[in-house]
Amino acid sequence: MNTTTESEKNASGAEAPPPKTKRAPTKKAKAAKKAGRAKKRASKPKADRPNKKAEVIAMMKRAKGATLAEIMAATEWQAHTVRGFVSILGSKGGEQVESSKNAAGERVYKIGK
Repeated sequence: MNTTTESEKNASGAEAPPPKTKRAPTKKAKAAKKAGRAKKRASKPKADRPNKKAEVIAMMKRAKGATLAEIMAATEWQAHTVRGFVSILGSKGGEQVESSKNAAGERVYKIGK
């Protein structure tokens, strides 16, 4: 009669583990979808406004010029964007830009002739 316990079987003779089999090919992960761009708020149709650059130049060619606030309201640009545009317009655009302050203390930009 054979009276070996389970623990003795495990300790005495190590049985060979079952042979490893090849795994079935797994499905590849799907690529994550890119988030869509945020929609811009509704603005004037393109037919009404040729472009902002031309609009700003036309405003600055007026006799009294255009204040920073007027340009910001017309183009929906921030103040630093307007100042950067005016700077490039004067240096690379070939326009003679005059900058001064009016009686109310607002910055006024004019294109000289």
